[in-house]
Amino acid sequence: MRVRYNAPTTLTFAILAALVLLLSGTIMPGLTESWFSTPAPFHAGEVKDYIKLFSHALGHASVDHYISNFSFILLLGPILEATYGSLTVLVMMFVTALVTGVLNVLLFPNTILLGASGVVFMMILLASFTNFQKGDIPLTFILIMVIYLGREVWDAVAQHSNISHFAHIIGGLTGSFFGFFKPTRQPAKRA
Repeated sequence: MRVRYNAPTTLTFAILAALVLLLSGTIMPGLTESWFSTPAPFHAGEVKDYIKLFSHALGHASVDHYISNFSFILLLGPILEATYGSLTVLVMMFVTALVTGVLNVLLFPNTILLGASGVVFMMILLASFTNFQKGDIPLTFILIMVIYLGREVWDAVAQHSNISHFAHIIGGLTGSFFGFFKPTRQPAKRA
């Protein structure tokens, strides 16, 4: 028996985010704020601010924040990579982070965003489409929309703080978009 690097996109993402958290908490304090959170405010002349529009997904505020995101990502990522392929999942993660980052800068210009919560919700909604047939709407998708995104909208309204739930909602909507316009599925690999 051997240990296999079975989901390269998911595992690499988890390792990179862990390294950012470790380095920021030890030998490079401020790393997360400098490179792995959305710019607030955004400066169009700063190359770094463009990078931060997607790199914010690698930054996490604490070990608990990291664990809450990557427990889902490590569960769902391998399933999605087996269904869509590693490169497609990487593109979907990149697009989700970028859309979330850009919308955060536009809607909440003085508020930073960090973490992989948008990617988590993209994966949760996308996973409900794994056996999606054209012309059908999976009941699992409807239930996930009601349970996960419904809770986020409710919490945003109840707490009068939609910023903390923003990435979850945008990530879920992005995952729904990917699910409905399903990317080319990869043929199953035989072991």
